[in-house]
Amino acid sequence: MKSFELELIVMAGEGINEDYPVEIHEYLSTFENSIGAVDEMLKTMMSVSRNELLQKLDPLEQAKVDLVSAYTLNSMFWVYLATQGVNPKEHPVKQELERIRVYMNRVKEITDKKKAGKLDRGAASRFVKNALWEPKPKNASKVANKGKSKN
Repeated sequence: MKSFELELIVMAGEGINEDYPVEIHEYLSTFENSIGAVDEMLKTMMSVSRNELLQKLDPLEQAKVDLVSAYTLNSMFWVYLATQGVNPKEHPVKQELERIRVYMNRVKEITDKKKAGKLDRGAASRFVKNALWEPKPKNASKVANKGKSKN
């Protein structure tokens, strides 16, 4: 039996609300679970004052918290607009999300730059110099051979 068929049987036993098509029940259940997870995270974040949280973080981490908070809030407003029948793509919230995304990318670049290894030019130069093959001068091999034959 396919999982979809099994789910239909389970849903039939639960007495599904017939206000929406059966096909979207799984999506709605997933959405409900996600809302629950967001609610739990918000409760956790709200249990600590913002100042306490930010004092424990360095400036870059503070920026990340602020950006994620702003992005999440605007994303939730996007969803709210969609549920109200307003096209969020034509609302200023779209530009705000783009603006926040640009700053998130800047923070990511800064973080990546900090993680990147530093180049030791002297060591790299010695490594490359020693790794390259250098041909011996032609007359040096003749001189070496003449010296061997005379002895």
